Parts: sequence; structure tokens; C-alpha cells
Amino acid sequence: MVNMAKTVMIFGTFDILHSGHLSLMRQAKKLGETLIVVVARDQRVKKIKGSFPIHSEHERVDFLSEITLVDRVILGGARDVYQVIKKIKPGIIALGYDQKIFVDDLQSTLDRFSLSTKIVRLKPYKSKTRKSDIIKKHLLKTV
Repeated sequence: MVNMAKTVMIFGTFDILHSGHLSLMRQAKKLGETLIVVVARDQRVKKIKGSFPIHSEHERVDFLSEITLVDRVILGGARDVYQVIKKIKPGIIALGYDQKIFVDDLQSTLDRFSLSTKIVRLKPYKSKTRKSDIIKKHLLKTV
């Protein structure tokens, strides 16, 4: 049985995996015993970023499942992005240093769910070169 107080949850698109993602996962894993990665749904990515991810949500789940730092990978909610938090009740939610989506209401949502989940902001890793949007722009230049 998993001790939810020692469970850390991170969220993201994780479309083009890179060393910045691995740093995020390493930092998050150090905060607890179990690391759960929640993958953004394709439709949600389209709505937020204006385009679909390169890899489908199921491909992204498959890729992340192969990373030994990760204990469990799940898809985020199709309608309610907070439902997965309510269901799993993690002890810690670790946010990327630049994560802005759905964080404004996060604390009030945790309070509404009567959860004492701690929110932790993680440190950047080579933020000038190891961000997905920077990598995508570089890839498009070389094509």
C-alpha cells in the first residue's frame, strides 16, 4: 500500500522529453517515496498551447512509464483537471519553476477538497536551453 503522505505528484505535457524534465522528476522524487506523473490530455494541450502535442497522450504515457524515477503515470482529467488530485490525495504537489497553468486556484482547490497537500515549487534546470518550447524552435530551424 502506498503512503499518500509520501506521494509526490507532478503535472505536465511532457511532449518532447529532455534533461529539464528529468531534473524535474529527480527533484520531485527526492521529496517523497512515490512519484506520480500526470500527463495533460491532448485536447487540454490544444486549448492551452494552441496546437496538439507532437506525441499523443498515450505515447507520452508510454514514454514516461519507461523512466525508472517514475512510479506511476496517469492521464489528467478530460473535464476536471483537479479530479486526479481529489482521487489520489498526494502529500506533495511539485510544480515546475515556470508552471503557470492551473496553479492560481490550486491552494483553494486543495482547501475545498479538505486536503493538506503541500505545494512545492522546483528549481529550474538550464532554463535558457532546456525548455520544450526552445527545443521545438531549434528543431524547426534544423528541418
